Amino acid sequence: MATELPETMDALAQQVSVLRASLQSSQGNTEGMVAILGSFDERLSELEATIHPIQVRAHATQMAHENIDKAIKVADDILAQVVIVREAEATILRGPHVDLESYLKAVGRLKDVVGFFSLRDNFTSKERFLNDVNVLLSKSSLMIEEEFKRLMITYSKPIEGDLILGSPPKLQWASDGDAEADGRNSAHSEHPSKRLETAICRTPTLIPTRILQLLHTIAQKLVQDGNQQSCFKIYRDARRSALQLSFQKLGVEKLSKDDVERMQSDALEAKIGKWTEYLRITVKLLNGERKICDQVFEGISFNKDQCFAELAGIGVAVAKTLLSFGDAVAKSKRSSEKLFVLLDMYEVMHDVRSEVEVIFEDSFWSEMPEAAFGLMKLLAQTAHEMFVDFEELVEKDTSKTNVHDGTVHSFTIYVINHVKFLFDYQSTLKLLFQGFETGSDTESQLAVVLTKIMQALQNNIHGKSKQYKDPALMCIFIANNIHYMVRSVCRSEAKDILGDDWIERHRRIVQQHAQQYKRVAWGKALQTLSIKGDSSSGISSLSDLSSSGVSRAMIKERFKSFNMQFEELRAKQSLWIIPDQELRETLRLSIAEVLLPAYQSFVKRFGNLVEDEKKPRKYFKYQPDELDQLLGEFFEGQQSGEQKK
Repeated sequence: MATELPETMDALAQQVSVLRASLQSSQGNTEGMVAILGSFDERLSELEATIHPIQVRAHATQMAHENIDKAIKVADDILAQVVIVREAEATILRGPHVDLESYLKAVGRLKDVVGFFSLRDNFTSKERFLNDVNVLLSKSSLMIEEEFKRLMITYSKPIEGDLILGSPPKLQWASDGDAEADGRNSAHSEHPSKRLETAICRTPTLIPTRILQLLHTIAQKLVQDGNQQSCFKIYRDARRSALQLSFQKLGVEKLSKDDVERMQSDALEAKIGKWTEYLRITVKLLNGERKICDQVFEGISFNKDQCFAELAGIGVAVAKTLLSFGDAVAKSKRSSEKLFVLLDMYEVMHDVRSEVEVIFEDSFWSEMPEAAFGLMKLLAQTAHEMFVDFEELVEKDTSKTNVHDGTVHSFTIYVINHVKFLFDYQSTLKLLFQGFETGSDTESQLAVVLTKIMQALQNNIHGKSKQYKDPALMCIFIANNIHYMVRSVCRSEAKDILGDDWIERHRRIVQQHAQQYKRVAWGKALQTLSIKGDSSSGISSLSDLSSSGVSRAMIKERFKSFNMQFEELRAKQSLWIIPDQELRETLRLSIAEVLLPAYQSFVKRFGNLVEDEKKPRKYFKYQPDELDQLLGEFFEGQQSGEQKK
């Protein structure tokens, strides 16, 4: 144990020595490395000192290049703006009339240039350059305003009324298509026919569509640039001037109710004919103005209603004058002839009413639609009352004008013409009746009105027939007039309204009076040819004469009496007139069918009793075929014996 310890200690000592030697060696190495590193540090410092100036110069060079690039870019941008200005200037100086779209784009590019330089302060000539650009912009604003004015003046021309009315309407008068009824014109037979057949009224093209698009673009530009007042004034003045000249060309005359009352009917009807034209033209002109005002300022923050109201003032004044005239006519003294012109006026008012509402919707003239509707209602009410007035007029007509030849009375022609003209206004009447709630459809209302008028006329005819002292002529008069009514209905649209039953009923009335005429006019003559106990066999001997109870003197007297009666009838009734050929021939035939067989029978039986006389023609004056020929002279309105050419 004692011997092992020293050995252990020696071993440890050796290890410590080795360790110390190793540490000393490491320290030496460390110091060597430190020395080496210190040497490197010194060299690096020297190198850094050498490189630093180079780095500074390189950085400076890089910064210089970057600044040069920036300067070049700025210069390029500025030069580009200068080029833009020069190009825009060339476009602007040519004017907007050459190419408006390019012109406005050029103005827009100039404004972009101003915006470009307003963000840059490093341009030494900025103020002078911007001043030049702004001067050019000001000039462009004046030029665009001048272009707007030029276009407005160039395309704001007065328009002729005939260009609005597709075919200029004329006031026409119905010809007396039934002049053959009485062989002369009658004051009662004339009515104004539906004078606008129907003229196609169209809203005029006041400004071409292409120009409207240009005006819209320019107006939008002017308003955006704050020039709405000058835009307003230019537009208003140009359109107001054109509209004023258009209305001056129309020559609308202001007439009061007193003026209307003093007018002769023909003059008033002519005025009303013009009134219908003027009103349509006025509404179309105002509608055209409303449309172009809306189109030019569409989508633009602009008080276009005020603009339209100011320029349309002259048109509104004309419209008020026309409405005032319509009111005066509706309130003036009534007459049956005035019904048709009132219907014309009502139709026009109904046609333009919807346009008037559109024109003055949300405008400063909002009272106009109400005024138009008020006149339309007044015209409808007045026309409706005139139907009642006319029915009473027909029923109570007491004119003493007597028709000596029994032909169709002028008053009958007048009433029938009146009724026929109503059918020119069927659509208008339906509109009118719709305004009066009666619980029945418009066609039924028209049928009621028509039936009442025709019944009133029939009563009037019977009343006038009582002026005749000759009952036969009374029957001819009634037959003529009722037949005229029936024929007129059959040839018009009234047939569908009155119906077949009405026609058949009145044809029977004609037949009844024709039969009554034969009994009254020819009864005595036929009785002369009738002898009691008459037989078809003739009398050939004195014994036959004696046995028949008929004397030769009686037969001679009968022949003389018949001749005299026939001559009287021929002289009188050849002056009478049945204007309708069909009725005339029918009545002649019905007379012949009764008279000729009776005369032939009388001649056959008793003719030989007078043939032995010295002057047989004194008694046996007419052969049957001669009677038939002479009947052809009846109802021609000519003296007996006159030859018809």
